[in-house]
Amino acid sequence: MAHFTTYHTAGANLHADPFEDDVRDKPFDAFDGMPRDDTMTFTTTTSGIPAHTSSLSAAGRTEAQSVVSNYRRTNSPPLSNMTSRQPTPSLSERNAPIFDDLAVPYKDEDSYSTLRSSSVIGKSDADLAHNAADIGRSDSYQDLEYAEPSGEQSKLVADRAYPFQKALGLDMGKYPIDQRIEDKKRGIGRQKYPFVVWALTIVMFGIFINELVVNTRAQGTPVSFKPVVNPMLGPSESALINLGARFPPCMKVVQGLPLTTPMACLNDTANPPDQLCSIEDVCGFGGFNGGEPNQWFRFITAIFLHAGFIHIILNMIAQMIISAQIEREMGSVGFFITYFAAGIFGNVLGGNFSLVGAPSIGASGAIFGTVAVTWVDLFAHWKYQDRPRRKLAFMTVELLFGIALGYIPYVDNFAHLGGLCMGLLVGTTLYPVISPTKRHKLIMWAFRLAAIPLAIVLFVVLIRNFYTSDPYAACSGCRYLSCIPLASNSYCQGTGFTTTTGGSSI
Repeated sequence: MAHFTTYHTAGANLHADPFEDDVRDKPFDAFDGMPRDDTMTFTTTTSGIPAHTSSLSAAGRTEAQSVVSNYRRTNSPPLSNMTSRQPTPSLSERNAPIFDDLAVPYKDEDSYSTLRSSSVIGKSDADLAHNAADIGRSDSYQDLEYAEPSGEQSKLVADRAYPFQKALGLDMGKYPIDQRIEDKKRGIGRQKYPFVVWALTIVMFGIFINELVVNTRAQGTPVSFKPVVNPMLGPSESALINLGARFPPCMKVVQGLPLTTPMACLNDTANPPDQLCSIEDVCGFGGFNGGEPNQWFRFITAIFLHAGFIHIILNMIAQMIISAQIEREMGSVGFFITYFAAGIFGNVLGGNFSLVGAPSIGASGAIFGTVAVTWVDLFAHWKYQDRPRRKLAFMTVELLFGIALGYIPYVDNFAHLGGLCMGLLVGTTLYPVISPTKRHKLIMWAFRLAAIPLAIVLFVVLIRNFYTSDPYAACSGCRYLSCIPLASNSYCQGTGFTTTTGGSSI
């Protein structure tokens, strides 16, 4: 606002109503009564604008008119903006209510209002309230007790990670070490939901329902009681073999079990069986087309089959608790690789050293592979664990219980042990381990570099041994790890297959 330093005579009407007609027509008449001298100079002072002096020697102008002229000249916008200046309001516009619709019909175009076009001038109360609320709001706020860490730092780290590192969970090493340790203590992993575990569980339940349907069509009941009782409360042994159980006579030529060996058909209910089929008929999947058995895919399909209600309930409980947590910590891709590497290797190991005449099924080997990852986590993060010695004791009892279950029919201990072994190797490679020191990091990378070739060598050697060698010649006593020597199974000698029952003798 301009400040004028001037003189006026007493009684000058400086407070006259500016909107009365006579005043409106001559807005500066109030200054006419002032004593003036043509050589007198006036000084105007505005905030941020240099003072200007003007001479009153201009032709016939009063002091007030000169002041107004100087003020307008000083505060007028550039010539480039002259075309956009609003015209002087008419008499009717100036008579309009000043506060009508919160609009000022005749505003002063001073320099300050020109510079603050994007400020609060012209904004509504709602906009101002919204902006004020945004000042105290943080879009990255989270409940640190339950929510997973996120924010600009996490986003930048995730953006810097390569796709391969994200997929395998190796990008976790890029996060601040303190944040990772805190997340580890709170059980926060790479993702919130175990999508792979959910999908596998749904698929396995669907396949188990199909098992019951197949047995119902063949024997009239979903649970087999004849020719022998299935202790797991599920389909017959022949039905399980026909659906894809790991059964070496369907995968290779087995000494002592030629393709002409009779065994109970799927629809047999007599004991001893009175309806016998060849091994090729029971194996299904189109047979062998006059060649040798070659159904190698049973190393994989056996993972999805279960012997009965007891079997699938126990496995799915372990899968939804232990395996699900491992997937959250590893990520879906790393978990998927670990799960199936352990499951397949468990079947390969069992095919080498278990009784060749006994079928084996179940996801136990794959689940044991995820259990092995918990051991990697325990020893790699020992000082971050809550009561690690107590946890070690509990996990040891859990492992022994799992091995004991391996002696139940249709469940193979070698599948458990093989899955555990491969889970340790793959889990060491893919599990996101926190390394607070360079020494710890070097040790972990040494284990990883040793685990990768060892896992490959074990796969190659045992698969080759399964197809080319006699497994019992390599380890004659290994069969006792999955077979309790009894008179009914000839004390774990031979193939474990008996014609009198049409199936295995375990």
